[in-house]
Amino acid sequence: MRLITLIAGAALAFALAPLASAAAESPTQDPLGSSRWGDMKREFFRDERVVFDERVKVSAPATAEDAMNVPVKVDASALAGVEEVLVFADFNPIVKALSFEPGQARSVLGFRLKLQQSTPVRAAARTADGVWHVGGTWVNTTGGGCTLPSTGAGSPEWEQRLNEVSARLWPRIDGGTRLRLQVIHPMDTGLAPGIPVFHIDELGVLLAGGGQLMMIRPAEPVSENPLFTIDIPPGVLGTGAVKVSGRDNNGNRIDAEVTQ
Repeated sequence: MRLITLIAGAALAFALAPLASAAAESPTQDPLGSSRWGDMKREFFRDERVVFDERVKVSAPATAEDAMNVPVKVDASALAGVEEVLVFADFNPIVKALSFEPGQARSVLGFRLKLQQSTPVRAAARTADGVWHVGGTWVNTTGGGCTLPSTGAGSPEWEQRLNEVSARLWPRIDGGTRLRLQVIHPMDTGLAPGIPVFHIDELGVLLAGGGQLMMIRPAEPVSENPLFTIDIPPGVLGTGAVKVSGRDNNGNRIDAEVTQ
C-alpha cells in the first residue's frame, strides 16, 4: 500500500509540474496594463512567441526621485537556457535601454537608467527554445531624465577620463563572485539641445583565459558613467583576472583588466 501511495504521489507531482510552469506564464494580457504594450510587442518581437513570466524579475523603486539615475536590477536566473535579455521602458522617448547576453555569468544585471516619465520598465529573456519571457514593474517619476544634458558633457575633465574603467571583485556567500564596474562616459541621448548622441555601444566582460562572462550592449537611456553589477557562479572565475573590452558609438575603445 505504501509503495502504491508513493508511486501515486510521484505521478501527481509530475502531472502538476507543467501546471506550475503555466501558472508562472501568461501569454496574452499585460499584467502592467500599459497602453503601449502592443507597440512594444510589434517593435521588439514581431511574430516570435512572447509570454509574461513571473520568473523574470525587474526590481526598481516604485517612485524614483532622480529621473537621471534610476537603479534597476534584472534577474532572469530562475529560467534555464537564457541566451539574451532585452530591457526597455514603454514610455521613454528612446524605448530600448540595453540588452545583454549572460555567457558564463548569471542572467542577472544591475545598472542605472534615465526615465523621461512614469513608465513600465520591462525585461524580456529569450531562452534556447526561442520564447521571450517578459517581466517588469512600474516606476513613477517626475521625469525629464532623457532630455537633460549630462553633467559630464559640460566638464573638460571627461575628455581626459573618457572610457576609464574602475572595478572591484568580491566573494558572494554562495561561493560565486560579484563584479561591479563603472565606465566614465557622458551617455548623452541626443535629445538635449545642441548635444549629439554619444553612448557606449558595446561592453564585453571576458575571462582572462578565454570565455565570455557577459556581453552588454547599452543604449542611450543608460545613466551617465554607467555602473554595472554582474554575478559570476561558483567555479567560473577561478583565480584569474577579468578583462573588460568595448567601444562607444564614436569608435573610442574601452580596455581594462580587473584582478582579484
